[in-house]
Amino acid sequence: MEQELAQFQNVYQLITEFLVNYSFQIVGAIIILAVGIVVARKCAMLVERQLLKHKVDVTLSRFAAAGVKILLIAMIAIIALGKVGISVTPFVAAVGALSLGVGLALQGMLANFGAGVCIIVTRPFVVGDTISVQGVTGVVKSVQLGNTILSNEDEVQIMIPNKHIVGEIIHNSYGDSIIESGITVGYHSDSEQVIALIQQALKSVSGLNNKRLPQVGVEAFTEQGLRIGFRCWVRTTTFFQSKCQAHAAILQLLKSNGIEIRVPQHEVKLIGQAIAKELQY
Repeated sequence: MEQELAQFQNVYQLITEFLVNYSFQIVGAIIILAVGIVVARKCAMLVERQLLKHKVDVTLSRFAAAGVKILLIAMIAIIALGKVGISVTPFVAAVGALSLGVGLALQGMLANFGAGVCIIVTRPFVVGDTISVQGVTGVVKSVQLGNTILSNEDEVQIMIPNKHIVGEIIHNSYGDSIIESGITVGYHSDSEQVIALIQQALKSVSGLNNKRLPQVGVEAFTEQGLRIGFRCWVRTTTFFQSKCQAHAAILQLLKSNGIEIRVPQHEVKLIGQAIAKELQY
């Protein structure tokens, strides 16, 4: 019992001496840390507000604000530890060694983060753009540090790791997608009339981009007839619906105006009775 009381007395004496010697330092460090966190949060909000005021992309603004906040808190934590008398040199060395091990274990994730920073800074596309990369096409819904999320017309979310985007060929058609199609009519048809009818039909398509006029013209001379091609830009979110409307409107208008729509045809000629008999078997 006496031994336990002695141990308790020693612990109590150590705690008392520590509080007497370092109480002001501890209180000062807590105050510095608390004030620093508040200041870091205010600075981050100020940075984000100023960037948005100058019409900087939302993703880039939030990323810059978060970076400023983390940097300020790290600096304040170092100052607070120094106030208590704790040397940060061994801590920095330990963090460096730990970071090396974590970096080797998480190479893929870090590569995605690095690529995400590159996308956010260089901004090859922004939220709302229509991009095609790695054989995938969709509207950009969000750009995160690790991945970019796309969405197609069926509202299926497509998550692409950022390392598969940076360094690849990216097709950016902004908010639109292009419909490329055509129809074949007989050579006796009036090509100018057919072109005018197709242009008229395309005006009724929903989601049509009126700032980019449809392109209609003679595309090719084929064995079946005259190929009239057309291209028009529609909203990506209604691409399939707009394509079906375009085909239906063109078909109905050409038929109502007596325009012959040609289809592929093949003529088979039988030469000699022997061949005819063989075909019968």
